[in-house]
Amino acid sequence: MEQYIGTIVQMAFNWAPNAWLACEGQLLTIVSNEPLFALIGNTYGGDGVHTFQLPDLRKKKSDGSYYLQGELMEDGTPFLQSFICYQGVFPTRA
Repeated sequence: MEQYIGTIVQMAFNWAPNAWLACEGQLLTIVSNEPLFALIGNTYGGDGVHTFQLPDLRKKKSDGSYYLQGELMEDGTPFLQSFICYQGVFPTRA
């Protein structure tokens, strides 16, 4: 099943699957990522003309707080990595 472009999920591995990018605050070119730019614009940074930036969600919990160095989740597993879908279905309004 294809995901919607712009979907952000947390996954239990530290590598980006096909069509996903890690949310690490990196700059992307608009020309190479027009559908994703159309959805998030330069909300997280970039000049909005040539570049835009992904959110930086490294070490961030889903409740908005941050993991501390070496902290594990309650079940003893390491924290999750956040990824954003950049290829897939462009969401439309109902």
